[in-house]
Amino acid sequence: MHKDFWGYREVIFMVLTLFSMTAITYAQDQDNSIRTIYIKAIPGLKYDVVKFNVKPGEKVRIVLTNKDEMSHNLLITKPGAREKVVEAALALAEKGPAMNFIPKLPDVLWSIPVISPDESKSVTFTAPNKPGTYPYVCTYPGHGYMMFGEMRVIEEKIVQVVEKKKVPERDTLVDVPPHPYEMKAPYWYRVFVEGASPAAIAVHLPGEISYCWDAAVCKLRFAWKGDFIDNSDLWKGHFDASAKVLGDIFYRDNTEYPLLIGENATVPKVSYKGYRIVDQYPEFHYTINDLDVYERIHPNENGTGFSRTFRIPDIRESLWFVVNLENEAVFYEASAGEWSGNRLLLSADEAKEFTVKMTNFHLQFQKKKN
Repeated sequence: MHKDFWGYREVIFMVLTLFSMTAITYAQDQDNSIRTIYIKAIPGLKYDVVKFNVKPGEKVRIVLTNKDEMSHNLLITKPGAREKVVEAALALAEKGPAMNFIPKLPDVLWSIPVISPDESKSVTFTAPNKPGTYPYVCTYPGHGYMMFGEMRVIEEKIVQVVEKKKVPERDTLVDVPPHPYEMKAPYWYRVFVEGASPAAIAVHLPGEISYCWDAAVCKLRFAWKGDFIDNSDLWKGHFDASAKVLGDIFYRDNTEYPLLIGENATVPKVSYKGYRIVDQYPEFHYTINDLDVYERIHPNENGTGFSRTFRIPDIRESLWFVVNLENEAVFYEASAGEWSGNRLLLSADEAKEFTVKMTNFHLQFQKKKN
């Protein structure tokens, strides 16, 4: 009896040992089945890995390490939703820090909250079954238009070739563009820039034409010729910093407001509604006295200025488009209406959609000279 007991005990011990080994092996297999992607946030508003591939339905863990001197987060969005999520994060305003600048949107699939320099955090998830490009982006204010990458969900045969694109370290950034992607105009940033409110949007157009559109007052502030802007001080996190315009300002709106409605032509009450992308260009949506206005700005073909196209579908009164009174080297051409001094008068039908082409004399002269 005693001998049988010890015999059973040995059998039980062996079974438990085998079970434990199987359990350990199973856990290791489970752990090994997770694809781990290590991403660093590095100086210059960049992730060091800007593209990686995963399989549909694959377990993925992203480990984000902050090697920058600024704080960063990482959000993975639905395909095509990056800019929408960035705008929503900006709209959090004073609520942003408490929410780690992560807006509550169904477009945000997974996220890593804000981490400080030298801190690491991770997120684990199951990749979508639907193949596609899923952007990841830092939504810390001012970062979202520069700091992003893409997770590509692709079939197994292709995913074996995992692509990682390393960007240059800070010490080698001389003469290197400030972004791992090739930036092709038009593109734009939210900026803090002198001469505009904190809600300004700087847009770079083809032909080395750029402009600053101010969402706080719903109007074009100024435009310049040359390079775009230098955001270095902003990216370093200086609270009182502003972007520097890298070019010569050739137009600045000095009017009280450029669009006036009706015979009284009083300055309207304005409200910004956002923007959307139309043929790669931003179309700003705002209201003047509760009337919807849509405005797009394109460069002139020869790089001597730009054209502003307005749509006001529901207007039922005449409209005045007002330009600067003096000290301006800009020539105006309108697709409709009649000029009276520094004002263009349009009927209600004409104002439903019209374009004003603005050409700078100096730029035109230089173009002819060259």
